[in-house]
Parts: sequence; C-alpha cells; structure tokens
Amino acid sequence: MTNDQKPGKLPLHDWHCALGARMVPFAGYLMPLQYEGIVPEHEWTRNSAGLFDVSHMGQLRITGDCAAEDLETLLPASISGLAKGRMRYSLLLNEDGGILDDLIVTNRGDYYSLVVNGSMKMQDIEHIRRHLSAATSLEYERERALLALQGPLSQDVLEQIVPGVSDLVFMTAGTFDWDGTSLWVSRAGYTGEDGFEISVKGDDASRLADAILRDDRVRPVGLGARDSLRLEGGLPLYGHDLGPAINPVSAGLKFALSPKRREAGGWLGYDACTRMMNDGVAEQRTGLLIEGRLPAREGAAVFSGDLEVGRVTSGGFSPTLKQPIAMAYLSFEFSSPAQPLEIEVRGRRIAARTVPMPFVPHRYFRGN
Repeated sequence: MTNDQKPGKLPLHDWHCALGARMVPFAGYLMPLQYEGIVPEHEWTRNSAGLFDVSHMGQLRITGDCAAEDLETLLPASISGLAKGRMRYSLLLNEDGGILDDLIVTNRGDYYSLVVNGSMKMQDIEHIRRHLSAATSLEYERERALLALQGPLSQDVLEQIVPGVSDLVFMTAGTFDWDGTSLWVSRAGYTGEDGFEISVKGDDASRLADAILRDDRVRPVGLGARDSLRLEGGLPLYGHDLGPAINPVSAGLKFALSPKRREAGGWLGYDACTRMMNDGVAEQRTGLLIEGRLPAREGAAVFSGDLEVGRVTSGGFSPTLKQPIAMAYLSFEFSSPAQPLEIEVRGRRIAARTVPMPFVPHRYFRGN
C-alpha cells in the first residue's frame, strides 16, 4: 500500500467497531489494535481464550498434479511427504538465502494451501507464480476470513460449537461443519498458546465470531496483545525480525530447512544456505532480558562495553514476566546465554543479558 492509498476494510470491520475497538492501519487494512487494553487482553489469552481477527493474512490455493514438486523448487520443506491434513512451517527464500516471507503450508488433499503474511501476500503471489510450471495454478482466496482462537480454554470453547476439533493436535487441520457452514480449522496460531485458526467465508465471519464470543470464556483481542504474546513466545515477525537481508541460520530457523531437502537440494537459496550451515554465520537472533521497566524498541543498539554488537529487532514489556524483553541480532560471539550486555535506550545504557527463547514456554497441544 502506498502512502496515498487508504487502508482497506476486512469482513469483520463493522464487528470490531461495534465492540469499541481502536482501529489502526496495518498491512493495508484497518485492524483492531485493542479493545479494553493490551495488557488485560494479553493476560486473558494466557489464562482463558482470546479471539483474534487475522483475515489480513493471505490464503492461497496451489492446485495441479505437479503442485508438490513445484512448491519444492521454492520451499526448503518436504512437501511431497506431507500427509493430508498436516501443516508445516516454511520459508520463501531468494537466491542468496534471504527470507522473502515465512508461511504455513498444508496438504488439503486435492490441493495445497499457503497462509502468508498480510503485508507480503501480493509480492509472494507474484514471486510464486513466476516459479510455478504451467501445470500448476495459484488462486488467492480473497473472499475468505481467518479467525484465531488462542489460549488454554480454546479447545473447550470451540468443541462446544464445532464438535470434533478436539481431535486435532498441533499442526494438523481438517474440514468441519458449523451450522451448515463448512470451516477449515487448523490447530495452530502465533501466540505460543494452544489454539485454532478458522478459515471461513467472509460473509459468514461475523456470525461465527458472534457464536464464539457468546461464551463467557472468550474475549476479543487486538494486534497489540498478539504482538506481545508472540514476542514472549520468541516468535519472529516478518518485516522486523525477518527480511531479505536475514537468512534462516542467523534467524534460528534452521529447523525449517528439512534434513531431507538439505541433502537433495533443488530449492531456491539452497547453495547459499548450505554455505552458511557449513561455514557459520556472523550474527544470531538472540533473546534479551532487560533490567528495570524501560523497554527497548526496534533499532536500539546493543553494546558489550564500548563495542556495538547488535541491534534490537523486536522489544516490549512482558506482561507475564513483568519486565522488558527483546529479540536482537547479535554478533555470533556475543549470542550465547548469560552474556552481560547493555542496550542504548533514550540516550542511556540499560543492563541486559542474553537468554534462551522462548521467554515464556509454548503450550501447544501435541497429544496426550
């Protein structure tokens, strides 16, 4: 979206306004930043169930007999070995191994679906189409909405209105019926909590959101708490912690480079990523625990003595830990745990130390 373009409205725009949401431009749309406040919404999601609108994300359909093979020229994940209803986190890379976007790919049986970042979806579509064979097609499902129900009580809530979703485990998905409407439900999300993402036709989105919100265990939650939750979970955000100048090894995302595909190669960025895995990288995405109450924001310089050793890419106050936390790219020799460092915030140095991520343990449901 250029500066002179007005942000668009998503299917739930009026629904958010009726609930008193504070709306802000985000990823080309007007989105709810908060309803009652970022901290109470954050804490409610940690303890109960929060309902998020993530309809700005791009929902793409990849169809054709060669779809898996074509996707494997783009993604470092094993697509042909992905079972029906299974999901996988992966990356779009350039030839230098830089990250063009991170995404989720799912085997829907007769096609593959990709969920890509809202701010990057049009660039992703163009990039993917350039690399697909004539036998494979890409459809942007712009008429669909996407809701996320996140938190420890989300299963109990959703099972009441969509029976059967409790059979799902983390990173699995399926089709379910709700009041005569077909839903695609995945057990996933970007808060670090157990939860579900629900793809629904835009025309049915407000009716479904109302049905979920009737449960007293659910409250609507905005972008502000989504960001603080994902930061506590040590989850990188594209455009901040990830980008074309950042590679998967430095980003701590080597797990997204499938061991099978590392051996086979044949994907964009393979040569560059192989060199980095063999030779090492100059910097590493690292967690920082900060003393005091003053948060460090994106761009803040990190020092060891007089030597600048990195920059913060995401930072804020952690409602769960009751202190500031941050993610930063640090020179590799300063990225090991318990390194004493300082961050320059508002003209003064604040003490910090490196810590493993996530800052708050993930609570994904992987089965009993």
